[in-house]
Amino acid sequence: MKPSTNQKGIVYLVGAGPGDPALITLRGLECLQLADVVVYDYLANEQLLNHAPDGAEYIYAGKIGGRHNQNQSEINSLLVKKGRAGKVVVRLKGGDPFVFGRGGEECEALREAGIPFEVVPGVTAAVGAAAYSGIPLTHRDFTASVAFVTGQEGKDKSESAIDWERLSLGGGTVVFYMGITTLRGNMQKMIEHGRAPETPVALVRWATTPCQQILTGTVADIADRAEAAGFKPPAVTIVGEVVNLRKKLGWFDSRPLCGRKIIVTRSAEQAGEFSAKLAMRGASVLECPTIRLVEPESWQLLDLAIRELPGYDWLILTSVNAVRFFFQRLGTLGMDARALAGCKVCAVGPKTAEAFASFGIRADLVPGDYKAEGVVDEFSRLDLHNLKILFPRADKAREIIPRELKRMGAHVDSPVAYRNIFPDRLPPEALFQLEKRAVDCITFTSSSTVQNLAAMLGEDLLVDLLKGVAVASIGPITSKSCRELGLKVDIEPETHTLDALADALEAHFS
Repeated sequence: MKPSTNQKGIVYLVGAGPGDPALITLRGLECLQLADVVVYDYLANEQLLNHAPDGAEYIYAGKIGGRHNQNQSEINSLLVKKGRAGKVVVRLKGGDPFVFGRGGEECEALREAGIPFEVVPGVTAAVGAAAYSGIPLTHRDFTASVAFVTGQEGKDKSESAIDWERLSLGGGTVVFYMGITTLRGNMQKMIEHGRAPETPVALVRWATTPCQQILTGTVADIADRAEAAGFKPPAVTIVGEVVNLRKKLGWFDSRPLCGRKIIVTRSAEQAGEFSAKLAMRGASVLECPTIRLVEPESWQLLDLAIRELPGYDWLILTSVNAVRFFFQRLGTLGMDARALAGCKVCAVGPKTAEAFASFGIRADLVPGDYKAEGVVDEFSRLDLHNLKILFPRADKAREIIPRELKRMGAHVDSPVAYRNIFPDRLPPEALFQLEKRAVDCITFTSSSTVQNLAAMLGEDLLVDLLKGVAVASIGPITSKSCRELGLKVDIEPETHTLDALADALEAHFS
């Protein structure tokens, strides 16, 4: 429950985990959903900000490569100020707030100011990096101890607070945080204090994310290897015999699309499902919505049809979007699924059938071919003479269904249920990656996605930016649109579904 505005607020110090947004705790998400203000770090995945309420204030307080956006005292003062203003504040910190996260200092400032706080633990970088690298930090055959150590002590310290001798001779696993810039010196100190030079070492950069990179070597040579590879922060350093288990236990970077950068062009409302399918297979996904779905300019024709639903014999909906907009309007008019009691339902594709099922309706007909031609073929086997068919559609839908069903003797009404318009802009990061020639594949799941992208970029620039990029199309109609714009289609599944498209991407890159 939120505190009222006439009392002090509360500050939640929430561990965001090491990078993968799915690793945040349930309690962390609950806190985010209450937030008036989110103060977040560089290492906290920005996707987590989507869980905060609309209208929440976002304040970036991170640092990149040691350069602070705000120093710690300023962050402490900010948390106190927002708490005193009666705000619910989430201090979103990469990893765990109490493991090299300076959470203790922030809590001290809050306690001193009398501001209530709660600490929500997170998966710390060492644990996340080890798990996603296939390196157990402890193992009964190798070691029963593990130490977490800062890789960078304060520059103003006259002597090290690290007991290098015990750390080096103990034989346990050692994980250095933030130690890439001091890697050579840290490894040299371990050797000087008794650690065997041949001890295995792994550097893990951007742990648990699709950008994760791993470099292995030994205490003696890892600094040279890192320098030669241009290995940069943020990364952790894992030292110990357990590193050798990675060869057997590595899983994250062996997934079929690991290391592949793929652009998804679906609408912002729909991209998440497909992006998640690709991310589970290891891809680094860039969402670049090229369509925005909005209400029709007028509801008049659809409203008229909905009020006359008892007079229709069939309702045809060809997409999840059509189902969403249709039932949204049905509810606005004070009606529900019972209005379809005397009407048969055709759902084009299994996802559309699932969308119908969410409203308690089982589709009477699901064509095996998920194109308009498949619908026409199925209805050609029925006697449509004088039947009334309702086909709520997108404004840019092909005319084949109403035209052909009318030719078979049906009365067809096809009011617009939603419009497909251009988004306000294309995401700069997706365009930047295309310009850098850093994209492996771009996916198109409808003709509109590719046609809109061409309209926004210009056909010549589209073709130029996609040179060397694999083009994946969900089906023949979309592929035809791609070819008409001068693109070569490299990937097209036999079945025209998102699952099949994800499988086809995997097969292509395998």
